[in-house]
Amino acid sequence: MGLLILNGLANGLIVGGIYALVGVSLTLLYGVLRVVNFAHGEFVIAGSFLAFALFSGLGVPPLLALPVAAIAFFAAGWALYYVLIPRLALSDDPELMSFLMFYGVSIAAAALMLLLFGADSRSIDDTFSPVSVPLGPIYVSTARLVALGITAVLSLALAWFLFRTLPGKALRAAIMNREAIQIMGVDIVRLSAFAFALATALAGVTGVLIALVFPAFNPFSGAEYTIIAFIVVVLGGLGNPMGALLAGVIYGLAEQMATVFLPQAMAQIVGFAILIGTIFFRPSGILGTRSRR
Repeated sequence: MGLLILNGLANGLIVGGIYALVGVSLTLLYGVLRVVNFAHGEFVIAGSFLAFALFSGLGVPPLLALPVAAIAFFAAGWALYYVLIPRLALSDDPELMSFLMFYGVSIAAAALMLLLFGADSRSIDDTFSPVSVPLGPIYVSTARLVALGITAVLSLALAWFLFRTLPGKALRAAIMNREAIQIMGVDIVRLSAFAFALATALAGVTGVLIALVFPAFNPFSGAEYTIIAFIVVVLGGLGNPMGALLAGVIYGLAEQMATVFLPQAMAQIVGFAILIGTIFFRPSGILGTRSRR
């Protein structure tokens, strides 16, 4: 049992890091734009399929696919913003309409991936040497440790960007008070486009890491990661990037430890139990603050 617990903790940190990136990219999008991106999971899985296509078609290893995914998804997110988001401002309820619109985008994205790659699950057979590394009494996959290291670097870089750079501070200010920064002369349209592109780039990079950590993925896997993203966002606090990072790790640990102590079928409901408990006992999330209406 002791080894199972240690394995659960190790895998929980690794998986939690992935969940943290999935959640932080969604919370950036919601915090700045107040857009409910129901297609977020499909963006993530599209990153996995990009890594698969580069590896199977050109022999590009997943680690080299990371910068390619970042650049490609940033450019796609920038373009997608100007195609989709301005139309939302014309509706009476932009948040509700964003949910409906991105639900349609999720269906279209899943259908496109199904058309391009088929319904079969895909995986990347890129092995590291050695295959696993001993950590005390347990062995952990080298690929998972590499993914954990990349996740940690990305999380630290994101924290530095948000707290130490002018664009990052502008994003945090937009999350706190979107109207006030416009009075200060900030171009909210360009800032919003940047936030959308950054969130999309993070989703694509996370998809590459998912291809490293998890054994398989398919065009319909996106819905699962969309649900995980919403759980992490609610748990961490709506619009709070640091809260999403912390919540992702907590959720990953809870999910993996549940597989140790609970039957597989019961372990799958842990995430929903955490979501319901958070809404009941702390609606503002772990690091969220209550807003006055």
